[in-house]
Amino acid sequence: MRWFIIFLTLAITAMPVIAQEQGETDKFRVQLTAYQQSSIASEIAANISRLPLKDGAAFHRGDLLVQFDCSIIKSQLSKAEAVAESSRSTLNVNKRLSELNALGNLELVQSISRAKEAEADLMVMKVTASKCSIKAPFDGRVLKLQADPYQYVTPGKPLIDIVDTSRLEVKMLVPSSLLAWLKTGARFSVQIEEMGGRSYPAHVVRIGAKIDALSQTAVIAGEIDGRHLELLPGMSGWATFAGGKRK
Repeated sequence: MRWFIIFLTLAITAMPVIAQEQGETDKFRVQLTAYQQSSIASEIAANISRLPLKDGAAFHRGDLLVQFDCSIIKSQLSKAEAVAESSRSTLNVNKRLSELNALGNLELVQSISRAKEAEADLMVMKVTASKCSIKAPFDGRVLKLQADPYQYVTPGKPLIDIVDTSRLEVKMLVPSSLLAWLKTGARFSVQIEEMGGRSYPAHVVRIGAKIDALSQTAVIAGEIDGRHLELLPGMSGWATFAGGKRK
């Protein structure tokens, strides 16, 4: 019996606490998180020629994040284009000779193979050259620069961490009993402490796929309506659901 009491005490102590206020409304502690963020890494070995943004700087989708010095790569691309053009011309001539029975079948097959190989090499160089600049995949801000201008980097080297601040999610932990009425699309308001308690409209976008058996809680994700540039990931506050929503 003694061991059972000790085990029960430890289990209760380990249960997560839901920050909640109850009354005419249900209020739950929330934190803002970015809908998406990314750590941009180099895909080529080259020197960085431009890093136009600094920590905290805002950018739009398609803006330049990193520019590499690709003089050697561009020269290799020009060479690959010339080889591919020469292989295509040789193949066309050999096809004509074959039609006139002036060229053996083996020579024609070899010409076709060389032309295909040259086209493949050209495609590789075009893809490599396309990595000479990195553009922003979404609107956002720079979290942290991890490289410096004129630095030589290798593939896989992290360069810049970015976060999407145009679309913020609201994460909260609620009792599983609320799922009887709390559904996707349910509306609520969020009071952000860093904004002096200013309220923002939001709605539920996802409900966790699992109920925690020990605490009987579920993770809820919401999204703040509209775009609010003053809000940043990491801010916190309270989500308020009207008590009438239960009906």
